[in-house]
Amino acid sequence: MSTGVGQICAQIAGDIYTFLGRYLLQNSLTGIEILSELCYNVYEVFYNAFERKILMTKYVVMLCDGMADYPVEELGGKSPMEAAYKPTMDKLAKKATVGLVKSVADGLKPGSDVANLSILGYDPAIYYSGRSPLEAGSIGIDMKPTDVSFRCNLVTLSDEENYEDKTILDYCADDISTEEARILIEFLAQHFNSEEFQLYAGVSYRHCLIWNQGTLDVGTLTPPHDITGKPIKEYIPSHPNAAKLYDMMVKSYDLLKDHPVNKAREAKGKRPANSMWFWGEGVRKSLMPFTEKYGLKGSIISAVDLLKGIGKFSGMNVVEVEGATGYIDTNFEGKAQACIDELANGQDFVYIHVEAPDECGHRHEIENKKRAIELIDEKILTPVVAALEQYDDYKVLVCPDHPTPLSLRTHTNDPIPFLIYHKQDEVEGVDGWSERTAAETGLFISEGHTLMEKFLGE
Repeated sequence: MSTGVGQICAQIAGDIYTFLGRYLLQNSLTGIEILSELCYNVYEVFYNAFERKILMTKYVVMLCDGMADYPVEELGGKSPMEAAYKPTMDKLAKKATVGLVKSVADGLKPGSDVANLSILGYDPAIYYSGRSPLEAGSIGIDMKPTDVSFRCNLVTLSDEENYEDKTILDYCADDISTEEARILIEFLAQHFNSEEFQLYAGVSYRHCLIWNQGTLDVGTLTPPHDITGKPIKEYIPSHPNAAKLYDMMVKSYDLLKDHPVNKAREAKGKRPANSMWFWGEGVRKSLMPFTEKYGLKGSIISAVDLLKGIGKFSGMNVVEVEGATGYIDTNFEGKAQACIDELANGQDFVYIHVEAPDECGHRHEIENKKRAIELIDEKILTPVVAALEQYDDYKVLVCPDHPTPLSLRTHTNDPIPFLIYHKQDEVEGVDGWSERTAAETGLFISEGHTLMEKFLGE
């Protein structure tokens, strides 16, 4: 047992109680008796808190979005997790609880919205109401109960004459910059904003449409990253209630294809952001505050509006990191330092989300996906774990939210590997943490939203 703050405070309270107890043998003063009882109660509080390792225990979740995968021929039949050099993850795994967890229940779409809510302990069956309301909240949109929100991607479509004959070439328009995208969204807003519809600029290719007095009964709206490289004819909105949405998508192409921003991008060899694509519809729904749910002060670090929205709605501190992009060029070091600073400033729990492995999976970037895992290990997890050593106790959970297999270029709801390392309670783990070694332990958690209780409670 370490000699941390909790133990020291318990010792001091105990000494005071012993001293006053001796004094009471010679005195019968009501005030002294009251003070003695108070000191005993303080002693019990400190002692129990220390025994439960609450006072100085820090909790860190390292969420590697889309990291899980299948064996890849180009990696010698290994998955990116197996092929990556990740010494800190593997070191933790040797003395950690390792297993698989079903983060996305059967019947739910395996999106990062459902999966991250689940990992954070919010049962999607209760709390999930669509992706875009979470993103809307993160960019300051105060949705009304009658509003329906939609994710609006800026995508690159091919140049066939008829819109329905086009193909999605890129779901993110070559990672269009936030500055360029804002110009385009504000330009489109001049044409489409009304009392019924409002466009809002977000980050990079991710934006938001609010439909006042709208409906969720719009048929199937397909995420564009699921159909990259495919003709859109089978995926365009066809429900009568989605007619206005589709009309805006079609008109957006005519408005954007010759816009100066896109002409400049094409001159630099970059793909144009030549169409809007709507999906991820939802309505506003509240999350139980994280502090109320777990009794811990939490922070979330991410470049992605979705995760920022989850943080905002759950009352967590949402940390902005300069240079965080959501891709492999993100500011890994900045995220690590932000986590270290949050813990030092009194936060109990930090959730670090890195989007890079997921983006690489969508783009079939084999080497980049492996490298993204290595960078997370080297530039985030390694310094964070080193900084955690100053505390009496700490726990680290490392996992993806869902698989994004390179061969499929989209998400699946397969179980994901996880590891839980506890400084004060090391166990026999595995050699080389991966999807395979996690499955071999035989530990399987069937309900993803219970993983957080296991992480915080044991």
